[in-house]
This record gives sequence, C-alpha cells and structure tokens, in this order.
Amino acid sequence: MEAIIAKIKEQIAAIEKDIDKIDNKAAKARVRKATLALEKIGKEYRKASI
Repeated sequence: MEAIIAKIKEQIAAIEKDIDKIDNKAAKARVRKATLALEKIGKEYRKASI
C-alpha cells in the first residue's frame, strides 16, 4: 500500500511541475500523460484498499 501511495505522490509532483506552463505544448502533453498514469494508479489503490 505504501508503494502505491508513493506512486501517487510522484505523479502529483510531476503534474504540479508542469501544470502552470500554459503556453508549452510539451508540458501539456506531460500533464495529460501523468493524469492518465494517476488514473491507473488510483484504480490500483482502490483495489488494494478494499
């Protein structure tokens, strides 16, 4: 469970790093990719927490 939480925090940090770069297309792509990964990790967390 701690590993999943660490992955969540890592993805959130990646999103926070690029979220304010509105005019940067590469940053937008990184944020989209990180949010998709966060979704997958969220599903893992949900399964583990039940």
